[in-house]
Amino acid sequence: MPTQIMAAFGPEERQRTHLLRVEPGEVNLGKVASLEQVSLDVAQGRASPQEGMARIERIVAAPSPYGPALVTLAHGILSGAVCQFLGGGGREIVVATVLGLGLGLLAIYAASHVRVGRVFESLAAFLVSTAAIGLARLVGPMSVFVATLAGLIVLLPGLLLTTAITELATRHLASGTLRMASAFMTLLGIVFGVALGTRLGTMLFGAPLVAPPAALPTWAPLVAIVLAASCSVVILRADPRDAPWIVAAGVLGVLAGRFGAAKLGQELGTFVAAFGVAMASAAYERWRNRPAPVVLVPGILLLVPGSIGYLSVSSLMERNTVAGIDTAFTMVLTAVSLVAGLLIAGVLAPEPKRSTTHRQLMP
Repeated sequence: MPTQIMAAFGPEERQRTHLLRVEPGEVNLGKVASLEQVSLDVAQGRASPQEGMARIERIVAAPSPYGPALVTLAHGILSGAVCQFLGGGGREIVVATVLGLGLGLLAIYAASHVRVGRVFESLAAFLVSTAAIGLARLVGPMSVFVATLAGLIVLLPGLLLTTAITELATRHLASGTLRMASAFMTLLGIVFGVALGTRLGTMLFGAPLVAPPAALPTWAPLVAIVLAASCSVVILRADPRDAPWIVAAGVLGVLAGRFGAAKLGQELGTFVAAFGVAMASAAYERWRNRPAPVVLVPGILLLVPGSIGYLSVSSLMERNTVAGIDTAFTMVLTAVSLVAGLLIAGVLAPEPKRSTTHRQLMP
């Protein structure tokens, strides 16, 4: 479960059940891969349980391979790259990059201050939206909405929503319902923070001049894809040796999604992208003997419907009910298409060799 672990020990008629209350953590792909390697070594007899516990303690205590400066820079570049995906022009990209850098600094501060961390999403949305109004007055006519959305892209719970639907589809109902509720509450907090920040920013700096985004060169999308995938390596704390494969998976996901959308429509295009990334990650797991999520999670990160969910909740809070429901329906369709691609790929993909070893060791 997202907030608890239950474990039962002993014969069925005399079992003792233990419950541990836990806090959901951040995604750390490097530690996920290291922990899975420890479990394999213990299960296959290459290490004793005591040695495995000692290795786990070292893994948990290990610092991030990326320093605060690089993490902050990754937040900024990712926001600028995603702004291009959202249709932003040069001014929007500049503002989104600055907003992302500020969000990265705030994330580092919140990580060491528990009270700030509890309201991080709402506080960040408030500060980013306020700053977006001020920067728009400084830069000139632009689409403030696109820049703000890109600046907040790291906070949007698209991956959490996708995980929730995956768990519901695989009959993990309690866990899936909890994650769904968590994603919805996160969206509400972000939308409330943006609404409050926009109102305050308008009072302080005046209403910004709105203009449609300027067109970018034809090579801009490819550069944005590579930059976004590279930044996800840092933000998700992946092992540096997995970086080339993560970037390749990110490029594959976006290109496959655009190809599928052109041939089959937007929602089915997401299915094609998710299926392609999942098959590639399964091949990576079998070839490199590394966990598939190391490549899978960054590969689908740019496909998850977080921004669509934001648009839906924002429209509902503005009492634009028809647009909000229509956008929510699009969000659900996109998420279901994404999950369907992952599940079907999980059935068709060749099973990794180590899974067979696990089954042989199970009683």
